Amino acid sequence: MAHAIWTGAISFGLVTIPVKLFTAVRSSDLRFNFLHKADEGRIYNERHCSVCDEKVEYADLVRGYEYEKGRYVIISDEDLKRVNVEATQSVEIVEFVELAQINPMFFDTPYYLEPEKKGRHAYALLRESLIESGKVGIARVVIRSREHLAALKPNGEALVLELMHYADELVAQNDFSFPALKENVAPTELKMAKMLIDSMTAENFEPEKFHDKYREDVLAMIEARAAGKEIPAGEPVRPAASNVVNLMDVLQRSLEASSKGRGSSSRHAASDDESAAEEKKASAGRKKSASAAKPRRKKSAA
Repeated sequence: MAHAIWTGAISFGLVTIPVKLFTAVRSSDLRFNFLHKADEGRIYNERHCSVCDEKVEYADLVRGYEYEKGRYVIISDEDLKRVNVEATQSVEIVEFVELAQINPMFFDTPYYLEPEKKGRHAYALLRESLIESGKVGIARVVIRSREHLAALKPNGEALVLELMHYADELVAQNDFSFPALKENVAPTELKMAKMLIDSMTAENFEPEKFHDKYREDVLAMIEARAAGKEIPAGEPVRPAASNVVNLMDVLQRSLEASSKGRGSSSRHAASDDESAAEEKKASAGRKKSASAAKPRRKKSAA
């Protein structure tokens, strides 16, 4: 069962909703250990003191902030909590805004907020109010010794707290060179590009059909090697060379390929249905023939 990161409350106005905070994502990254190439011995990172050069146990470590070169202020967990006790125990909503007004680049990590038993009604009220209004709550919250900007958003039956980047943490777009909006875009090119997008548009987004193929290939290679086998290395996939310089030609070819791919899928499905019908018909014919071939038993005389 998942463990709560902390127990606190959502607060907006004079309303307080007791909640527990849970992580909403899990990492599937492959983790590797460093080994000694000569004998495959595991390599460990040991903590050594730069003053006495002795090995230091984890229990003997403290946090220090370097305010001058080589000079530190020691900070404990209790020191961090005492700075603002209320901030460490609450999701303080400071304003509500339309979700569409927030640049998606500000969003970072989502967490589930689960209500305590005595806060379920107020939790449901806040959730329904956000759904009806189309707004999200902008909040302050302290997680792991740092205050975060966050958005409180309804997600089905849940309220999700999504941590956000501060404005000064995002790299400004004007640091780069981008083409201006609608710069040199011909109406015919735009129409063709939109047709291509339409031909590749799915009816619904189904995240379940996407998976980390590279991770699966790496795991397959590891399992094979552990079993004393080797998987032949595949050829890298490179875009086919093309001498086409006319963007309209490229768009037209892409549109034809996309339409052909979808049509092929439909034809395969129809072909499969026809094959199944023919097989069913043939099977019925075989059964009928087998039945006719069986000798009839003669009735015994009375």
